Amino acid sequence: MSRGFFDLTGRVACVTGASSGLGRRAATVLAGAGARVVGVARRADALEEWRGTVGDKAAIVTHDVADRDSLPDLAAEIAKPFGSPDILVHAAGINTREAADDVTPGGWDMTLDLNLSAPFFLSQALVPAMKEKGWGRIVHFASLQTTRAFPGGIAYGATKAGIGQLTRAMAEAWSGDGINVNAIGPGFFRTELTAAVFNDPERAARNAAQTCIGRNGELEDLDGPLLFFCSDASAYVTGQVLMVDGGFTAK
Repeated sequence: MSRGFFDLTGRVACVTGASSGLGRRAATVLAGAGARVVGVARRADALEEWRGTVGDKAAIVTHDVADRDSLPDLAAEIAKPFGSPDILVHAAGINTREAADDVTPGGWDMTLDLNLSAPFFLSQALVPAMKEKGWGRIVHFASLQTTRAFPGGIAYGATKAGIGQLTRAMAEAWSGDGINVNAIGPGFFRTELTAAVFNDPERAARNAAQTCIGRNGELEDLDGPLLFFCSDASAYVTGQVLMVDGGFTAK
């Protein structure tokens, strides 16, 4: 082999939600594995700070991926720095944490637009270039709520259950063209999105106790699964949701 299984030298990646949390970690890890990475998010200052930590392998696009009508233009902007991406990681997301009785149409639509619609339509816009190359990797972020119901998670959980099926359906549609589509389902990791969980030490401890390993996740726990799904190592793996949760869903 001319390159290691996990070597991404020569690949171009795009990561949405790259300004913070799991998205920033993913973008940094892919660059460390040799890829040139385009980070997309709404916060220009945070994206600039991330680019400063990565250097010449990083480019940024400030954009709201929930704006569906602008996604074709976004796809063109993503392709400008390094060419159209071979790897697309959908890490942008929101959880309004509204109880079922309190869910508003606006909160519902915002959650679906960002968590479910954007991953499909941005993928759809970038897939033609992957087809031309005969190689592509698309990685979604699923959740414990892909299969579990949590309080205050009805809108978020609906989108993450949808991500599970979207992963399978996109794999069915495009894997014959060399584009593998998979999802990572994180357990509890400390990010901006989960601050409410970790700000309650008792709740965080209960979540850790629910795992088989006995602790909550650290960001580096996602590095190996991400590189697996983004590289040649996963050549015969598609349509799968891999739970990276310390065994939370096994109990």
